[in-house]
Amino acid sequence: MENLRFDTKLAVLLRADLQTWQRLNVTAFLVSGLGTAQPEVIGAPYEDADATVYLPMFRQPVLVFEGGKEVLRSAHSKALTRGLPTAVFTSDLFTTGNDHDNRAAVRAVGTDAMDLVGIAVYGPRNVVDKTLKGARMHP
Repeated sequence: MENLRFDTKLAVLLRADLQTWQRLNVTAFLVSGLGTAQPEVIGAPYEDADATVYLPMFRQPVLVFEGGKEVLRSAHSKALTRGLPTAVFTSDLFTTGNDHDNRAAVRAVGTDAMDLVGIAVYGPRNVVDKTLKGARMHP
């Protein structure tokens, strides 16, 4: 099968100063939002040769980028302006332990005052590329 080139892009942008465990945790939380709000990004369930069925996953790669606070702030603003489906993770969420408190922590801060440590966006490839301008691929 030939490699497919998708018209859309799933991307995560992480703040460059996060610890490894934080990068993994933030990425997992962020992409869970895209999978539930944008059902077209999810493929069919998997099945092995013994007919054991596994959960479906994204139908396309998730690209992970990193950047400083200003790159993250700029990308967040552009994503909202361009109407891209966006998930956010703020530094406050490292101190909470459940969904209810996570929601309260985000609700307590205005859009421009969020201390973002990560965002995930989904949309047309060229729009996502322009939104993440200045970010670099995660090593």
